[in-house]
Amino acid sequence: MQEMRRKAVGTHVEDGTSILELLEFTIAGNLFGINVAKVTEIMQYRKLTPMASSHPSIEGVFKPRDKIITVVNLPYYMGLAERENSERDMLMLTNFSNMDAAFHVHTVEAMHRIKWSDVEKPDATVYGGMDSLVTGNAKIGSKLVTVIDFERVLFDISPATGLQLSEIAEMGSRERSEKPIVIAEDSVFLQRMLIEAMEKAGYSNVRPFNNGRDAWEYLEKASEDCVTQGIPIESKVAAVITDIEMPRMDGHHLTKLIKSEKSLGKLPVIVFSSLIDESMQTRGEALGVDAHLSKPQIGMLVATLDRLIL
Repeated sequence: MQEMRRKAVGTHVEDGTSILELLEFTIAGNLFGINVAKVTEIMQYRKLTPMASSHPSIEGVFKPRDKIITVVNLPYYMGLAERENSERDMLMLTNFSNMDAAFHVHTVEAMHRIKWSDVEKPDATVYGGMDSLVTGNAKIGSKLVTVIDFERVLFDISPATGLQLSEIAEMGSRERSEKPIVIAEDSVFLQRMLIEAMEKAGYSNVRPFNNGRDAWEYLEKASEDCVTQGIPIESKVAAVITDIEMPRMDGHHLTKLIKSEKSLGKLPVIVFSSLIDESMQTRGEALGVDAHLSKPQIGMLVATLDRLIL
């Protein structure tokens, strides 16, 4: 599984399109997926130690090796099954946003290698719009695999694990800035929190996109307009903040396109992701990423933005 994780981050095919390693699992017969880069181990369900006064979806804790891991009952959390377990059930151990957690699921089916461009945006009408737990849908053969927003799941269960707007308040009084900031973030929940954080930090001119493809189309048009009008690109875009995992186009591919375009190449690109590790930073730096920050370090994100454009 560790080898899978290394391959899953920054894997590219010849045309430059990034590859997603997607682990398929089931809950009550429904197909779901998680980026293999977030998964450290898969094991059979086992007896857990209950936790008193915890969130209803917290099933308990266990210590597989040298760490105590909290287990989230994903079927119960998603309202797809009662809080029950079977010896055939599985535990997916994960690490992202500098956190360890395990998710109780019914089965783990297979791993698939697909292009990020093959992951489509979720339909807000079907999946609940702003409150959705879905970040994308992957068509794999005749199957449709729903990709879950695991950061949102953990935030719902433990708000302390998410973006803390108090970090902005601790930065003290700040001047307003109209410098235009582009944000590419597929989680509608995190995107909404990022916009709020930017506003509190004084950045009031923010343009969000929920995938790299839409962000790139905007940047490409902005570049063309600036050339036509004879104005600097900074008048339309001062910096780009991007996630890595996104449907249609991932953050690494977006960075490659930005840094390869003459009129956009000098724009600061900040990767704000739950998958920051040494190999990911190495890949990002090779593409021209100006800074890597791990979610949910919002205070550090604002400080880095200040340094790069103010």
